[in-house]
Amino acid sequence: MGGRPGYRADGRRRRLAPVVGTGRNALKSALIGAGIPIIPRGSRADREAAEHGPETPLVLVACSGGPDSLALAAVTAFFARRGSIAAGAVVVDHGLQDGSAEVAAAAADVLRKLELDPVDVVPVTVDDEHLGPEGAAREARYRALDSAAERHQAVAVLLGHTLDDQAESVLLGLARGSGTRSLAGIPSQRGHYLRPFLGLRRADTEGICEAEGLDPWHDPTNADPAFTRSKVRTEVLPFLEEKLGPGIAEALHRSATILAEDAEYLDQRSAELYGALAVVEPERILLPEHELRQQPAAMRYRLLALAAVGLGADRPSLERIHAVESLLERRGSAGPVQLAGKVDVHRQ
Repeated sequence: MGGRPGYRADGRRRRLAPVVGTGRNALKSALIGAGIPIIPRGSRADREAAEHGPETPLVLVACSGGPDSLALAAVTAFFARRGSIAAGAVVVDHGLQDGSAEVAAAAADVLRKLELDPVDVVPVTVDDEHLGPEGAAREARYRALDSAAERHQAVAVLLGHTLDDQAESVLLGLARGSGTRSLAGIPSQRGHYLRPFLGLRRADTEGICEAEGLDPWHDPTNADPAFTRSKVRTEVLPFLEEKLGPGIAEALHRSATILAEDAEYLDQRSAELYGALAVVEPERILLPEHELRQQPAAMRYRLLALAAVGLGADRPSLERIHAVESLLERRGSAGPVQLAGKVDVHRQ
C-alpha cells in the first residue's frame, strides 16, 4: 500500500505529475481559505520557527486507506515534510467487515511512512438500530474524528470527498425530494472539517496515488448495490453519462455550488429574523402569527423549523411543516400538530 514518498523504486526522485500539483494547490487553497497558515519554506517565518520552535497548528487527515483519502494524505504529507504545516492522521475502524482491523493497521503503516504524526487507529462500535448502516457508520466515524481533533488540539480535520461524491449526494437529494440545503450537497467546510478535493474527480485521486507509488485499498461496499449510494455510483451516474453525454458530474457539482450559496443566504437571513421574532421560554417558543403570515414560504418554513429544532425536535419534513402552516389559515383545529422529538405545535 505504500513506498517512499516522492521517489521511485530505484531511489531517484519522481517527476511531479500534473495531477499531484493540482491536489497540492487544492489543499493549499482550502487551508488558506480556512485561515490556516501555510509557512513557505525558506521564509522569515520558517526561519523563526526553526530558531524558536513555536507550535505549528496541527491538521488531521481522516484516512480509510482508500484512493481519495490516501491521495489527500500524500498531498498533506508533502507540506508537512516541508515544515509548512504539522499533519497527522486518523484511521477509523468501523468493524463492519472481516479483516477491518488489518486494513486499518495497513493504512496506518502507510501514513507513518508518509511521515504523518500522530497516526491514530480508532475502533468504533456502529449501532444501526435507528439510522441504518450507512447513517450509523457516519455518526460513529464523526464522533471518533471529533474526539481525535479534541485530543490532539487539531485546528482542522481533512476529508477526502471528491466531485464524484458531490454529484452522488445531489442525485440522492433529488431522489428524496429534498430542499435547497440538501441539494447543495457536501459543504467544502463545516466547522473544523475541510474537504479540499471537492473539485477533483475520483480518477484524479487514483492518479495521485499512482504517481506517488501508493497502492490504495478498495472498499468492496463501494460497489455493492445493496447500498443506495453505491447503486448511484456504479449504475445511475454512469447511465446518465452514457445517455446525456459526459460532464454530468461536473454539472451537478456546479448546481450544488449555486444552491449552497442560496442556502447560506436564506439560512443566515432566517436565523436573524428568528432571533428578532422568537420569544423563547423554558418549555415553549412563541412566534407571532402576523409576522409569520407575512413571510414568503421559503422563510416561513425555516422559521418554523428553527423553532422545532430549538425545542429538541428533529428537523421537520416538508409534510409536517405544511401541517403546521395549516394552523395559520385559522380553519379547523388550533392544534396540536405533532413533530418528531415529542414537540407539539399549537395556535393560540
